[in-house]
Amino acid sequence: MRRNTILVATMAIATIGTTAQSCVALATSSVGLAVLKQILLGGITKGLNIFSDKDSFLSNQLIDAALPSQLRDLNSTLQKIGLSNLVQKEKEFIARAAAFTVDTSRPILINAVNSLDAQDAARIVQGGSGAATQILKEKTSAQLMAAIAPKVDAKLNEFGIVQSLNSALSGTNLLGSIFGGQNSNNMATSSISNFAAEQMVNGLFNIIQSHEQQNSNTILNSLNGMK
Repeated sequence: MRRNTILVATMAIATIGTTAQSCVALATSSVGLAVLKQILLGGITKGLNIFSDKDSFLSNQLIDAALPSQLRDLNSTLQKIGLSNLVQKEKEFIARAAAFTVDTSRPILINAVNSLDAQDAARIVQGGSGAATQILKEKTSAQLMAAIAPKVDAKLNEFGIVQSLNSALSGTNLLGSIFGGQNSNNMATSSISNFAAEQMVNGLFNIIQSHEQQNSNTILNSLNGMK
């Protein structure tokens, strides 16, 4: 009896190993790669469409969840001292600035998706739900930040929100205390632009990952259909 149990267990392990290898082989095929890329491109399109519309950007919970803690603390502080209107203006200007990053972000993301290879696909299959977005993030996050941060900074300065924040908090050290003890208002408000850009990048990846996870069954069904 024990011998039979060991034999069955051994066969089960071998079957699991063969199935895992089969899934990886399917995913790394040209059709498997095409399916993975299609899902990611769909998430990118969805995210950038949201970025193109101010109201959609402002109401999206995945983008709000990406708000850096420093910027969240700043907004909380402003609200506590009776400057909720300034917080709303800041959020609206960030949403408007996001629209100006779409044409910059799109080719970076699409090129990265198109460059995915069999090795990336194997990592995605083995990594489970959301792994494709994480690999895309690894490949593009730093490049996206470098590309859009100057545009965000220029737009926020153009809209006047940086000057408004400086004026509202003039004579206080609130900006410095929130942003790590910086004494220079210029340094602190420059950080506001960087944190806004960080929110955009991470918010976009949140949307792409959500789209990937919602379509995970499509990925699995497509790969299973290739057997």
